[in-house]
Amino acid sequence: MHKQQASLLLGAIGLGIYLAARKQAAHNPFSFRGKTVVITGGSRGLGLLLGQELAQEGANLAIIARDSTEIAHAGQVLTDLGAQVVTMSGDVRDQHQVNRLIEQTITTFGRVDVLINNAGVIKAGPVEHMTVSDWEEALAVHVLGPLYSMLAVRPYMQAQGGGRIVNIASVGGKIAVPHLLPYCTSKFALVGLSDGMRVELAKDNIRVTTVCPGLMRTGSHTEAFFKGDHKQEYSWFTLLDTLPLTSIDACRAAQQIIEACRRGDSTAIISLQAQALMLLNNVLPDVVDQSLKLTNHLLPKAIGAEGDRTRVGWEI
Repeated sequence: MHKQQASLLLGAIGLGIYLAARKQAAHNPFSFRGKTVVITGGSRGLGLLLGQELAQEGANLAIIARDSTEIAHAGQVLTDLGAQVVTMSGDVRDQHQVNRLIEQTITTFGRVDVLINNAGVIKAGPVEHMTVSDWEEALAVHVLGPLYSMLAVRPYMQAQGGGRIVNIASVGGKIAVPHLLPYCTSKFALVGLSDGMRVELAKDNIRVTTVCPGLMRTGSHTEAFFKGDHKQEYSWFTLLDTLPLTSIDACRAAQQIIEACRRGDSTAIISLQAQALMLLNNVLPDVVDQSLKLTNHLLPKAIGAEGDRTRVGWEI
């Protein structure tokens, strides 16, 4: 058999296995009712929307975020929807705090069925104004945070016979875009970590889903951080983050993520825009590369020392 024929045969077998698994999942849908779900970054934006959707499905929730006021408010919102909720003010960059959340969840609910790693930070600006600490922060939140939480829940999920993990990466973890280099670097690393964990944990009936959304209308532009020409960077980011043409409604994104978790999908590319970009990059990578270089020329240029300062969106 020629190599090309063997490749086609293996591809056909793989497709058949995938379709059979999807059919089986459709006949035996995963129910969140009575399940315990941990959400990092659960106080606002996508994290809170995921919590609200899951609360309406009857899940027990444990949420963590850094701002104590925001996490208390989110806990009340979810409680009002009828969910049993554990809230914790904490930082996913601290392994001890992550371990404490999982232990508190086990103490309250007795198990962890689903982990959603959603906590994130985004900093926009030209590479000239980025420092090593900007990369270190992004890697700590987007890679070490999910790693700590996955390591913390793994023994409990193994002991109970399985579980599900959802890692919220980004289309920026598949295609690097200008003015978001620390963010993209860390999201690329998260995609690799998530995909690797999926393979390693499958033997324990732990399904890991890597989610790569495009831009979502979550209001994140007000909480994002900016360097360089702050007003111009903020204007560009806000425009792309809020236009229906370039972003997806956050509620729709949350629903699609939950459905991907329910099915146990390996990967979920969220939004038609992100799917189209991924397809184009697979077919015509040079075209995407040239388009991104053109985009970089249109984005604000580096400025003087004032551009080294980090400013948050709501401040701008």
